[in-house]
Amino acid sequence: MPEGDTIFKAARTLNRALAGKRVTRFESVFPHLTRIHDDTPITGRHVEAVRSSGKHLLMQFSGDLLLRTHMRMNGSWHIYRPGEAWQRPRHAMRVIVGTEDFVAVGFDIPVAEMLTSRDLVRHRELRRLGPDLLDDNFDAGEAARRIHERSADQIADVLLNQRVLAGIGNVYKSEVLFACGVSPFAPVSALTATEIQMLVTTAHKFLRANVTGGLAAMTTYSGFRRTTGRSDPHERLWVYGRAGDPCRRCGSPIQIRAQGRDARLTYWCSTCQPSRS
Repeated sequence: MPEGDTIFKAARTLNRALAGKRVTRFESVFPHLTRIHDDTPITGRHVEAVRSSGKHLLMQFSGDLLLRTHMRMNGSWHIYRPGEAWQRPRHAMRVIVGTEDFVAVGFDIPVAEMLTSRDLVRHRELRRLGPDLLDDNFDAGEAARRIHERSADQIADVLLNQRVLAGIGNVYKSEVLFACGVSPFAPVSALTATEIQMLVTTAHKFLRANVTGGLAAMTTYSGFRRTTGRSDPHERLWVYGRAGDPCRRCGSPIQIRAQGRDARLTYWCSTCQPSRS
């Protein structure tokens, strides 16, 4: 599943390509996107802005209309020049938003809906999101408070809970916990206030570091990320995807285990992240 930094970069790329431009083409395989607004079509409107909110991508059109998409596991947005060959097959297309200069194509997007400003305020999922790690006004104190409230839950599961902290996915979950020396299986009640604050600060640092670079070519967005600070692309992550490999700090083999209700894979070093109860 794309994580907060990937969605942020996708929104930033789409905003740079589309914002201020008149929509000349709108298509979707979802009838609820095209049928409802036949009397007030998307074509002819302007794209006012594209932004992210946690793992949600929000495209604002003129006339008080907004397209919300969520990528889930396999969705992505691509940007092409008109007439340029797509990198994905036509049958994977879910939404097209075209202007004179660029065509944005959403592939394999499972969740898409049109909202008004009134809908947005009342939207159940968006209203319940925790502090967004990539928001300019990120509230670290509120994020820490929400973590404290989940005292009986394992910390790895809490970090993935978008109602607690918006933007962390499976990669950052494992990487942040390793960087802070915290066992992914520790209950929140076993952590000190200092440790919880460190987790929030580190998560914020890691995600921000991966969105501050320059924009990639205007074709698609990349999920590339780095947490170790090393320039070698083979050494960019501490533990994620490295099961059985030696820990970069102590040399112990990196462990892997399915965790939580959705059996998401967790990577950790049992020496650097000792268990606790």
